[in-house]
Amino acid sequence: MELTIEGLTAGYGPGRPVLGGIDLTVPAGQVVAVVGPNGCGKSTLLRAVARLHRPDGGRVLVGGEDVWRLRPRQAAHRIALLPQSPQAPEAVTVAGLVRYGRHPHQGLFRQWSPDDERLTAEALRATGVEGLADRRLDRLSGGQRQRCWLAMVLAQDTPVVLLDEPTSALDLGHAVEVLELVRQVAVGGRTVVMVLHDLAAAARYADLLVALRDGAVVACGPPRAVVDAPLVRALYDIDSHVLAAPGDGAPVIVPRAPVAARPSVVARSSVV
Repeated sequence: MELTIEGLTAGYGPGRPVLGGIDLTVPAGQVVAVVGPNGCGKSTLLRAVARLHRPDGGRVLVGGEDVWRLRPRQAAHRIALLPQSPQAPEAVTVAGLVRYGRHPHQGLFRQWSPDDERLTAEALRATGVEGLADRRLDRLSGGQRQRCWLAMVLAQDTPVVLLDEPTSALDLGHAVEVLELVRQVAVGGRTVVMVLHDLAAAARYADLLVALRDGAVVACGPPRAVVDAPLVRALYDIDSHVLAAPGDGAPVIVPRAPVAARPSVVARSSVV
């Protein structure tokens, strides 16, 4: 389903505006990366879309329906969020964690079903953690745990998936694994919106890049069309070179080295 954000404004009380009139349309099956400096409103945007922070104005539409006009369970059938630092019950197994993704589909007259079992198994398989199903989550590596959290989100079976810094605290190898998995999720037809701090990773893995500064969109479009040295300067106040990566041409950001101070001239004394 298409995700549409219209005139979204949000803040934290009088005198503390964070987002000012965000407009964005994301077709199904695309990956959107939201980038920008700390405090620019990235996480607030995700929380407003996920119904965790009520906006001051505007609408969030999934498949043409305003999610803030839906009941919480109905909205949870359309949007799933993986927060930056998710918390799991103590000693939960991987399979137990992923089953939590089916909670919005349970109810008084609908208990665990063959569909729930199938979608849980599919999520475990899609994220490559089916072999860990009986292991405790707290005994896995950081990369493995993040795959398990993604499996839980996929088991929720929503058309829109929101990821808040899914690669934070991961080393380069595990970060690449997670971002490759995000691409696979989008290929399956879901809309993925993720917040990233790594501009180069966002440029490589996203179909659409949304750059925020001070609660406003300063650039929006395909990464190769919008990522350049002026954008890096506008976002992070640094000068840089933006190069094309070998092979695929994805933008690579190289900060410019500061001009080195000219070495002082030291007079040499002659020995007689």
